[in-house]
Amino acid sequence: MKLTKYTHACVRLEKDGNVLVIDPGTFSESEEALAGARAVLVTHEHNDHIDRPAVLAALRSNSALEVHAPAGVAGALREESDVADRIHAVEPGVDFDVAGFHVRTFGGQHALIHAQIPVVANIGYLVDGNVFHPGDSFVVPDGIDVKTLLVPIHAPWSKVGEVLDFVISVRAPKAFPVHDGLLNELGRGVVEAHVTRIGARYGTSYARLAPREAVEV
Repeated sequence: MKLTKYTHACVRLEKDGNVLVIDPGTFSESEEALAGARAVLVTHEHNDHIDRPAVLAALRSNSALEVHAPAGVAGALREESDVADRIHAVEPGVDFDVAGFHVRTFGGQHALIHAQIPVVANIGYLVDGNVFHPGDSFVVPDGIDVKTLLVPIHAPWSKVGEVLDFVISVRAPKAFPVHDGLLNELGRGVVEAHVTRIGARYGTSYARLAPREAVEV
């Protein structure tokens, strides 16, 4: 499976001619990531994880595209689209197949930012028993071994210690960054040095991916 990292939280997965995109948000190169996709998985409603105009345009232009998202996101997209049958609400704890990929869902809610900021639904996605994208949460998939972990390395809702505990808890052999669009090079260097060093103690090899950089996983 080919994994391409886009700016911030978006990744594109390609396998056997099929394309699945996770979290094409407004901080990412969404239109580019969505080109030729047959499936989109959205973790939650925040704009840095879903560029609604770009997703709606892709649905209009690509009759093979399906979108899976938490109920609130799916409902909002259906109201603005005439292809409601290709927009699906998902909950945590389910399995489904889409566009040649197998998907399992985890979690349920966004990490707490502040008591005065409402908590929204958040779904983490495990694709083909391999790549896990947690969205804006540190939910640890239960009962499975993650092979490739996408790590939210910086967010308004987290601190470095929580990032490290997440990496330690999942213990995936490979880890790559997501949710890094707000970091400058100084901040990135501090966080990644800790993740690289401490992750290695628990069997996790962490590597940075630049926007549009791709790896086989």
